[in-house]
Amino acid sequence: MKYILAIDSFKGCLTSYEAEKAVSEAITDNDNRFQTELIPVSDGGEGMLKAFAGALKADIVTTAVHGPMMRLTEAEYGITADGTAIIETAQACGLTLVDEEERNPMRATSYGAGELIASAFKRGCRKFIVGLGGSATSDAGIGMMMAITDKLAPRGGHFDDIAAELRDGCRFTLASDVTNPLYGPDGAAAVFGPQKGATPDMIKMLDSRAMRFAEISARHFGYDLSDRPGAGAAGGLGYAFMQYLGAEMKAGAELMLSLADFDSRLTEDCCVITGEGHADRQTLMGKMPYHVMKAAKAKGMPTWLIAGKVDDRQALIDAGFTRVAAVTPDDADITEAMKKDNASNNIRNAIRLLLEEASTEKQV
Repeated sequence: MKYILAIDSFKGCLTSYEAEKAVSEAITDNDNRFQTELIPVSDGGEGMLKAFAGALKADIVTTAVHGPMMRLTEAEYGITADGTAIIETAQACGLTLVDEEERNPMRATSYGAGELIASAFKRGCRKFIVGLGGSATSDAGIGMMMAITDKLAPRGGHFDDIAAELRDGCRFTLASDVTNPLYGPDGAAAVFGPQKGATPDMIKMLDSRAMRFAEISARHFGYDLSDRPGAGAAGGLGYAFMQYLGAEMKAGAELMLSLADFDSRLTEDCCVITGEGHADRQTLMGKMPYHVMKAAKAKGMPTWLIAGKVDDRQALIDAGFTRVAAVTPDDADITEAMKKDNASNNIRNAIRLLLEEASTEKQV
């Protein structure tokens, strides 16, 4: 029996690889005849860089950028052998870079994301895979476009001076599972602003700012992509990439599994184990575990789903997951449960129980 592990990160707790390592240890400790194959995955959010870099065998580069509050920090990106840059925008403007009491999307800027793009461009990259997610910003990508102009346009120049080279000479592919428009009741500020520290008054101002930026941009270019699905991703970075750089938006999970050649790894006598921090009905709306399960189901392979917390268990089973398990005990303190060692131990215990259950039922 071979177990294929494709588990998304447990956000704020374990990376994809760390979660898979805990599962693998539990499986091989239970029976060393079992084999495991670890495939770190990401839908474009937290951990995107390492997952995509691993799938594409990219080298990691470190550069100095300005974080969300314009403090210098170090960020990483990947470069493949064919000159494709792998950019995780959260490396430069992620929520984890800002202390909770300091979070303020009225101030937070995506400038550092533009610096990452400019750095990769100067290194000769002309193809970009960009992960959108986990941002502290809601500036519609204005900061990013300022940085790209500052770093790549002639001194004192404008974006138009480099627009053709970037739009025609480069290809940007965005990885995200967000389908929200830029502004409005379902836009970046209204939906994601509160988790970034936005008050109701801030949300109104952020939404108005994004709308004004879109109106100005539409007059300049002659078209408006602010309502395109994904424009609201990463505080509006999705919009800036599509409107200004001609980027193509793709479902992050599908892109990840395609790049990892996931389908070809599904062979006879395999069981797939996937997971995420919190599984519920929203898992079935295009999240990584759902795409993993669909691919496995198409080849007749069972899929186990683990998560820190599970709601709507029956809906998940009905959708096609063979087994569903919450790894965090019901009586656990959440703060303690989210510590790396505790989370890993809880995963190991949950996998042992699933293996015992499967053995008893004489199934997978």
